[in-house]
Amino acid sequence: MTAARLVARCIRGLEEVVAAEILALDLGAVTRVEHRAVHFRSAGPRPWATGPSTADDVFVVAARGPDIGPAKAGLARLTDLAAQADLTAPMRMRERRAGPSTGVEVSASFLGRRAFNRYDAEDAVGEVLARRLGTAYCSRRDGRTPPPTHSGWRLTLDGVHATLMLRISARPLHRRPYKRRSIPGTLHPPVAAAMARLADIRPGHTVLDPCCGAGTLLIEAAHHQPQARLHGLDLSPDAVAAARANAAGLPIAVTHGDAARLPFPAGGVDRILCNPPWGARVRPGGLLAASPDRWWRELRRVLAPDGMAVLLLPAPADIAAGIGHGLVPARVQRIRVAGAQPFLACFRAPDRSGGRRPPETAPSRRAAPPAPPGCGTP
Repeated sequence: MTAARLVARCIRGLEEVVAAEILALDLGAVTRVEHRAVHFRSAGPRPWATGPSTADDVFVVAARGPDIGPAKAGLARLTDLAAQADLTAPMRMRERRAGPSTGVEVSASFLGRRAFNRYDAEDAVGEVLARRLGTAYCSRRDGRTPPPTHSGWRLTLDGVHATLMLRISARPLHRRPYKRRSIPGTLHPPVAAAMARLADIRPGHTVLDPCCGAGTLLIEAAHHQPQARLHGLDLSPDAVAAARANAAGLPIAVTHGDAARLPFPAGGVDRILCNPPWGARVRPGGLLAASPDRWWRELRRVLAPDGMAVLLLPAPADIAAGIGHGLVPARVQRIRVAGAQPFLACFRAPDRSGGRRPPETAPSRRAAPPAPPGCGTP
């Protein structure tokens, strides 16, 4: 069987984490890592339960050629790309996972300035694909939302290649079915999944999100390591209600509480996952409104010796604040999400020996899943 060429699309800055998850889940062999894309090959038709949780979406490549350049005349080469694309194998793969489709929809993106817009590029390939497949094409030009049963095609122009791909699932992977309720500032699920994987959560670990919002981080952590003890706090009653609704059926305890006065003993938390409210979309409240520094003091107090905190921080000053409170940075990675460029930062608490980490016992190491690079056990 010919190996399928697959592409996992992701948030900028998460490419390395996505590649590590693909390998850890044995989804295929990674062949190339590019801007917001991880290319890999999978030879088997085996079904995937969810796909890589850190990716926004996964596509199968139908055609690839040179980038058409900035001129509008290059759109004719896109119609040629769609006319020559292999549609049979990608459509078969898509139908195995999503069932039959009722039409075609296309989403296009490109790097650099062009003399055409995304709708010109989408229509150039969409009309050809629909004609070849004998089905309808839904253009996004007039603001219409394509029916969910349409096959989702993706066109990317990255300055070197023009790539035409088909989504292999019925909907994008980043749209999680558990997201029943949302609140302002809720975290993008693949970013939360990446934070959970980087935290290297082990069975029996106590995991805390002191500003849990709608519960996204804890839910992704529960899917990654269901044998952890997961706790969430939030000052907002709406956030607590949303987190409880989204986490229904999962072993996650969500309570009302102030992140500046955590109901945990000193050293009682193994892992902290948090997207703190530093004012980008949510203002700090409670005791933090008067003294944001208390957040760091409480985090450092409850974090176990040699524990880990994986945080999403808006500015370099926030990373410096963590270092100033005695935390040791293990990884700092700028990502791009929803127009912002925060830092995904992993901090370790020094152990009682003064910085040297004791060797782990054999049972703990055997029980642990493969750790992605950066924050896990070296």
